[in-house]
Amino acid sequence: MVSTASHPLRARNLIAPLAAVLLLVVSISPPALAHAFPDHSVPAVGGTLAQSPAEVRIWFTQKLEPSFSTIEVLDASGARVDQGDTKVDAQDPTLLRVSVKPLAAGTYNVVWHVVSVDTHTTEGNFSFTVRA
Repeated sequence: MVSTASHPLRARNLIAPLAAVLLLVVSISPPALAHAFPDHSVPAVGGTLAQSPAEVRIWFTQKLEPSFSTIEVLDASGARVDQGDTKVDAQDPTLLRVSVKPLAAGTYNVVWHVVSVDTHTTEGNFSFTVRA
């Protein structure tokens, strides 16, 4: 076997193809690793409101698949207080919203589960408080 160190032309001939493969891998990897994560919400994560919101809205970092994305809003006892009408906004596919019943004073837990259009699944939760 002949070492490429003793043949500089062979080593040089390998650099271009290896660089091309590396560039291809790097350019493909970021989208493949992408997931939809919350960007911001109304009510804000950990926020305190003076009155009951009409709905909970969460904006995500990627477009969402409407058929597989949900929000549930739970009271302190774990009972659902949302209207069960979760939907991805028609004008903004990164916005997921759900209507809520009139909320009494207390802390509420928002549980979300989304699938981005690139089929990655993420889920999580946060709370907010109503002072009313």
